[in-house]
Parts: sequence; structure tokens; C-alpha cells
Amino acid sequence: MKSPVVKRSIVVAGHKTSVSLEEAFWNGMKEISGLRNMTLSELVGEIDNNRQQGNLSSAIRLFVLDYFRSRATPAVPDVRPQQIDTRQSA
Repeated sequence: MKSPVVKRSIVVAGHKTSVSLEEAFWNGMKEISGLRNMTLSELVGEIDNNRQQGNLSSAIRLFVLDYFRSRATPAVPDVRPQQIDTRQSA
């Protein structure tokens, strides 16, 4: 059985590295980089520079997840239901 994880080489900040991601994440990265008019290497470099911890593959997965999650759920203002006064007036 073929592994769903695909390992690819990419140049990040002038250094060649390999990244292992599922095909869906590679496709998501390609879509995001296209929408931002940047190369895949530039996008991975941005993610690499902004990551706080963990390995690059994990940082990419979290970035792609956050990117699409933030666009899938509409921004909902924090509106609390109004209290209805059920007491009868005199």
C-alpha cells in the first residue's frame, strides 16, 4: 500500500530541504501560494520564519489548516441574546 505522505525537496531561504506532507497539504500550499502570487518556496520560507516550535512539516500543516479554517467559518460577532423581562407590568 502506498503511503499518503509525499516527500518533496524545496529550497527555503537558499537552502535545499525536504518536507513530508500528505498530498492534500501540498495541494493546499499550491493554492495558497497562487492566491498570494508567491512561489511555493517563498510561502514555505514565510511559514518557516514564523513558526514558534515543532518541525517544518507540522508548521506547514497547521498553517494550511488555519488558512482554510479561517475562510470556512464566517466571522460571527459576539452577540449575546437579549434578556426578556417576563414579569407582568402593573
